[in-house]
Amino acid sequence: MLVVRAFVTDVPHRRLLIRILEVDPRGPDRIVGTVATSDAAVELLARWLDVLQAKARLAEVTGANAPTLAQDGRLVLIGARHPLLMRGVVSRYSDAVDDLPAAPVPVDITLEPPATALLITGPNTGGKTVALKTAGLLALMAQSGLHVPAEPGSALPVFRTIFADIGDEQSIAASLSTFSWHVRNIAAMDRDLQRPALVLLDEIGAGTDPTEGGALGIAIVEHFRSRGALVLGTTHYDALKTYASTTAGVTCAAFGFDPDGFRPTYRLNYGTPGRSLALEVAARLGLAPSIIQTARQHVDVKDAQLQDHLARVDEGLRQLQRDRAAVERERQTLRAAEGDLHARESALREREEQFRRKLGQRLDERVREARREIDAVVDDLKKRTSVLVTRVTSQQSAPRLTTGDAGAARVQAQSAIDEVAQRLRADVDAPAPPVEAPPARPVAVGDRVAVGGFGLEGVIVSTSGKQAEIDVRGKRMRADVSDLRLLAGPGRSANTPASVRVNVTLQPREGLLSELNVIGCSVDEAIDRTERFLDETLVTEQKTIRVVHGHGTGQLRRAIATLLKDHPQVESFHTAPPNQGGGGVTVVELKE
Repeated sequence: MLVVRAFVTDVPHRRLLIRILEVDPRGPDRIVGTVATSDAAVELLARWLDVLQAKARLAEVTGANAPTLAQDGRLVLIGARHPLLMRGVVSRYSDAVDDLPAAPVPVDITLEPPATALLITGPNTGGKTVALKTAGLLALMAQSGLHVPAEPGSALPVFRTIFADIGDEQSIAASLSTFSWHVRNIAAMDRDLQRPALVLLDEIGAGTDPTEGGALGIAIVEHFRSRGALVLGTTHYDALKTYASTTAGVTCAAFGFDPDGFRPTYRLNYGTPGRSLALEVAARLGLAPSIIQTARQHVDVKDAQLQDHLARVDEGLRQLQRDRAAVERERQTLRAAEGDLHARESALREREEQFRRKLGQRLDERVREARREIDAVVDDLKKRTSVLVTRVTSQQSAPRLTTGDAGAARVQAQSAIDEVAQRLRADVDAPAPPVEAPPARPVAVGDRVAVGGFGLEGVIVSTSGKQAEIDVRGKRMRADVSDLRLLAGPGRSANTPASVRVNVTLQPREGLLSELNVIGCSVDEAIDRTERFLDETLVTEQKTIRVVHGHGTGQLRRAIATLLKDHPQVESFHTAPPNQGGGGVTVVELKE
């Protein structure tokens, strides 16, 4: 294949140099020559551009695509169309476009290793010969640098030789009958064949006795296969149909037809030999019914049985194709339903997540409000305590708060805190807005469940009949499956609606208000924490507390001592005994 690969300008001599290469897909390019004269170079360049433009226009008219050059010997043409059956092509050189259909019926031609031969059967006028011509023409177009009228994904090997035995060139002068012309043509192919090769054989073994012609056709196909060629052929012979159906490396395909009017569909069905339908096609083309009836009477019983068997096979194949189409429609419906289900699940999860976020925000806001109210109660208690201390110290007697005053202050503070806690619990326990949930399902291993009547939550470890074993905080217990209720959370099914459970504890933590550890804090942090710690003791019965500040440089001890010296709640303070921390701990005695 000759291609103009590059051209440059010879500036000193003002000449246009064009290099012409012979492109070999299997080896390096070979330089054929270089055109140096300006006139010849311009003319060659113009022709080259004309060829490129013609290729592009042909591809546009035929809806062509670039084929893949297959390295593994496969020949795959998807939706192939013969260019000379297209109105857009024929109209450029002929006015006889009215007889053509609006568009040729595309055909899939597939021959992939390990198969090296494809035998096409089917009724007369069914499209067998056109399929052969389409395969050969598209192979030549691809090797000429043209796009081919086939769908993307089509692949063609690169052939050294392509042979076609199609048509009839009998000659009385040359003593060539139909059969003898075919034989001489095939013999010439055999002499000139170079691999890789494509051999197209139309009506293999035709023109002679069907029995001998069928045997000869089988031998011809086997011979070309043995020489490494890809063989595409058509036949009506039962012997070749049987050979194609039972021989490894040989594929059979048949053009379909409409069972009602015996009209061809021009579509290939792979894996089954088709019927020739000679009598049916002849009747459709207008042959007298009496002739057709007489012909049926002369059909051999064995041939009739074979034709009947092939008819049942064809019907089974059509039914299979209808079933496949129904299955594909059902599969598409299921895919659409699955997509809708996923969309609903995603929407449900999004709604659940939004609800959780809003609920969390609401709870955070309510907790902040409750904390502000509690801080206000503590501040009020501190003010009242200061007032009481001031009132007592202003009296002539020894300054001392009565138990009644201190108790009343604690009771009022505790009541205010309880009221805040009740309001917060009421907000937390308010019913959540309904969330759409899928139907309930039986519990299974790994689900998180609640055990009815006990108020316990756990994860199902195993099930046995109507009993289930549940892991509750590391402890195992057994319960009836009917008493279990599916919960949301880790270990649950994603199909179970989520529930939110919040526990709010506003009571002082017993056992922790007797000691405060400020080791590692700065002076400001230690003072702030000590002040808050003293405030929290107002609602407790603590009389003595410990502040652990460590030895260190003594800054924390001195700063805390300064704070305690003037604090209204502090009666006295001193260093802890050696066996209780010594100089690293300050013991504080609180006022009653």
